[in-house]
Amino acid sequence: MSLVEGTRDNFKQEVLNIKQPVLVDFNASWCPPCQALHPILEELSDNYKIVTVDIDDEEDLAREYGISSIPCLVLFKDGEEVDRRFGLQPKKRIIKMLEQ
Repeated sequence: MSLVEGTRDNFKQEVLNIKQPVLVDFNASWCPPCQALHPILEELSDNYKIVTVDIDDEEDLAREYGISSIPCLVLFKDGEEVDRRFGLQPKKRIIKMLEQ
């Protein structure tokens, strides 16, 4: 797998209709912590489904999910939010989040 670009048009298909855990990374290109997190998520996307959403391109989606700080990692299972973390997270914490 690789990172999937999340948009308003594909969010339901890529996140909400998926039974397995899906990690959504709400981010922005101008955000240094987001840029630091990106290679970690790229690596993890070999084993986990990870969707990345640029909040500048997808303002409505960010607003719908109440994103007020980035990076924001939101874990969905069976289309429901089950966990949320703000800020740069270490790889081990992200793996633990995905495997809960």
